[in-house]
Amino acid sequence: MAFASSGDLAAKEETFAELAPGVYALTAEGDPNVGAIEGPDFVVCFEARATPVAARRWLGRLRERTDKPVRYLVLSHYHAVRVLGASAFGAAEIIAHTETKRLIAERGREDWASEFARMPRLFEDPDSIPGLTWPTLTFTDRMVIPLGGDRELVLVHCGRGHTAGDIVAWLPHERILFAGDLVEAQAALYTGDAFHTEWASSTLDNVQGLGAEVLVGGRGAVAAGADAVFAAIAQSRHFLDELRRTVGAAHAARGTLKDAFQAAHDALAPEFGGWPIFEHCLPFNVQRYWDELDGIDWPRIWTAERDREVWAALKDS
Repeated sequence: MAFASSGDLAAKEETFAELAPGVYALTAEGDPNVGAIEGPDFVVCFEARATPVAARRWLGRLRERTDKPVRYLVLSHYHAVRVLGASAFGAAEIIAHTETKRLIAERGREDWASEFARMPRLFEDPDSIPGLTWPTLTFTDRMVIPLGGDRELVLVHCGRGHTAGDIVAWLPHERILFAGDLVEAQAALYTGDAFHTEWASSTLDNVQGLGAEVLVGGRGAVAAGADAVFAAIAQSRHFLDELRRTVGAAHAARGTLKDAFQAAHDALAPEFGGWPIFEHCLPFNVQRYWDELDGIDWPRIWTAERDREVWAALKDS
């Protein structure tokens, strides 16, 4: 048995962009995006990549533009591909939501093993990972990092969505938003640890309410312009709504999990099937929303064994 992403071994072309003076993003054909924001004598980095070796490659690109030290490393959520490269940054503080710290304690080891088996290409030199990444600063609703003058970086918890502890990084002066995996631009959503109904409604409403004119999603190209930002948020909401509609109908009809998966695949594949990680994510997405419909509010922990069981039940049978 092979997960859809376990056979994806080709390197992706990385695109470095300066979105505004001192504001940078690195995207890579559907791989997890990263970003950085310069302050007067420091840098804030957003996301850490899966290993220190992968992180150092991103930092090498960043050092072509600035030699300021990384004072803050902001983690949008707890997933291994976002956090395990943190040691490469030498950050004075690692910032995350309080729920992210809780989730690392509860399931960080299991998530590390699960994601490494699911997406091995992202774990470049896994032996370079020193251990779990622990936040040194946490918050619940909002945190502000002054950047000098009238500039500031606002970290916001818009509500439960991709995980219980997602945060976004908002630059009101530049109208630039780093949205983490709450929004994807022409990339499929992973919802295996999600709170689907909140994400599709109040959480995305709060993201949209910030009024971004440039958006860096968790994966996919940078959305530049208010229309492109609106489209990215709408696409993410539409994916969630269709997943909820199809799986919900199968559940209400007392169908099987396999019935729900097939209905969701039939509805989503024509629009999203060619986008990065669609086939890889959908079985886990369907299982999580089915659990929610069964009344399981807090996501069950994904382990390497449980991953194989769900994949075999929905993709290999």
